[in-house]
Amino acid sequence: MKKKVLATMVAAAATSLVAGAAQAQSSVTLYGIVDNGFAYVNNVAPSTGATSGGKSLVKMNNGVWAGNRFGLKGSEDLGGGTKAIFTLEQGFNIMNGTQSTAGLEFHRQAWVGLTNDAFGTVTMGRQYTPYYTLLSPWSPTTWLTGAFGAHPGDIDSLDTNYRANNSFVYTSPTINGLTLSGSYSMGGEAGSFNAGSTWSAAAQYKNGPLGIAAGVQRVNNSAAGGGAWGSFSTVSNAGSQPAVSALNNGYQLAQGQQRIGVTGGWQFTPTFDVSVSYTNVQYVPGVNSKFASEAVFNTYGAVLHWKATPALDLAGGYSYTKAAKANGVTDGAQYQQIVFSQYYSLSKRTAFYVLEGYTRANGQTLNANGGVIDATATIGDGFNGSPSSSRSMFAAGAGIVHRF
Repeated sequence: MKKKVLATMVAAAATSLVAGAAQAQSSVTLYGIVDNGFAYVNNVAPSTGATSGGKSLVKMNNGVWAGNRFGLKGSEDLGGGTKAIFTLEQGFNIMNGTQSTAGLEFHRQAWVGLTNDAFGTVTMGRQYTPYYTLLSPWSPTTWLTGAFGAHPGDIDSLDTNYRANNSFVYTSPTINGLTLSGSYSMGGEAGSFNAGSTWSAAAQYKNGPLGIAAGVQRVNNSAAGGGAWGSFSTVSNAGSQPAVSALNNGYQLAQGQQRIGVTGGWQFTPTFDVSVSYTNVQYVPGVNSKFASEAVFNTYGAVLHWKATPALDLAGGYSYTKAAKANGVTDGAQYQQIVFSQYYSLSKRTAFYVLEGYTRANGQTLNANGGVIDATATIGDGFNGSPSSSRSMFAAGAGIVHRF
């Protein structure tokens, strides 16, 4: 009898230990991307605001197909279908080994949270907004890259340029193909709950070959760095304009920015698919703005992707961006962009790529001082710091990307 009792106790203890071990299962993964190549640009302005004197440029380009990064992500099973999760992701410049954003160790992502298949996921920290996360599967950057294929200047934040600090994000479980997500990023401004904050909401629906998503993102400038309203930055909630370019250079002291977007796609065959997008971007003036009336940009885009062979992906895209007439502009700026990409996989982790892009600008826009000027061209968001000195710009690039 004593032996049976002892055996029962040992079995119960063993079962408890196994159950505890199963409940405490955890994993941590190191991952990353290394990408480097070169680019040719036919016409680069010699200085900001130049309207002539552009010259061609050949340079090494890093992180074109995918931004260079390394990161840690992990999870721990807490039982009951709930897991603790985290991601820490750092970007770097492969050409010189520096951080992608000086002074920020994990500027790409830094968050922790909980996830449950039945109740959804809550995360806190520096992260992407639902506007980007749910719209991104049909973003032009998927097959054309952000450097070449983002809509000019990434005016609509469909690339990965914007991450919001101090963010709470909730994403629902996917039910019958539908996923909902919302976020709020605290501004941390004394005396104002709104200043410096960001909020976003989006919905995504997938059903067989069809996918569609819609979202909104509102960024409110803070008092930091710009008097009553802050200047643009990619590293804080101080009214963080994702990317300053030839398109929005005159709107750097906006009181707020709002983006509304719709993306979608259709998989016609296993080797051919089409994605489309529409976005509306608004810059709201404030007391320190160099413009007086709300500025609006509407962008329409489409991308065709064909998997020509198991190793070769080919894609081409077109976008049209139109700025409304405001702030002394009598002929609103227009930007037409065409981009092609060729991606050849050497293995599951390594590939060669080639890219070509062309943008033509027309109409008028504002310079940084609020003056009306002729619109100049830029391609994607990889040339925001080196726009064309004229109405047109052509660029080509090639490189190698490795994932680990």
